[in-house]
Amino acid sequence: MNPFPIVMSAPSGAGKTTVTRELLARRTDLGYSVSCTTRSPRPGEVDGVDYHFLTPSDFLARVEQQQMAEHANVHGRMYGTLKSAVQTVLDSGKHVMMDIDVQGARQFAHAYPHAVLVFLLPPSVEVLVARLIGRNTEDRSTLLTRLRSAHAELQDVDRYHYVVVNDHLEATIARVGAIIDAEMVRRDRVSVLDQQVLGLVQRLEQEISQYSA
Repeated sequence: MNPFPIVMSAPSGAGKTTVTRELLARRTDLGYSVSCTTRSPRPGEVDGVDYHFLTPSDFLARVEQQQMAEHANVHGRMYGTLKSAVQTVLDSGKHVMMDIDVQGARQFAHAYPHAVLVFLLPPSVEVLVARLIGRNTEDRSTLLTRLRSAHAELQDVDRYHYVVVNDHLEATIARVGAIIDAEMVRRDRVSVLDQQVLGLVQRLEQEISQYSA
């Protein structure tokens, strides 16, 4: 298998983290690259599992040392992905699942041109707002910031290879899983395809010659 990164992006509240976690739990061919952030942990989040929680100075040092595959400032906090973390998953023979915003996705796609980019849409603005409010972590000011970000992020949809509407969790998981399966057999990802085709052509030529005699 020729492993590749899968980048999942979506406005806050669209459900990309839930979809990513479910896919990782259900598929043995996927691995996760834990991102870095300067934001504070939310209740229940664990350092090194959900994120690598870094100080701003440590984060910037890693950027200056070109250790990041991508990094971005989102809602006043910095997020990024270590190249070493991505490579560790790929070297294990697994596709690496990435849960990053549109700013980071642009940079990541430049660093990893073979990555598959998937944008997750909420079924409606009403559902998006309800999900954000349901977190109980968004005050009015933060909610407004996230809605404005969602408005801007939707302008980047054309940069993505696939767009999936998260109207029903199970259906969404199935759709993204189908995308991964299809990408695994895409012609330019199958490294031994040319040799296989050549072998078939040569054997067919032998058979044609035999039956033509």
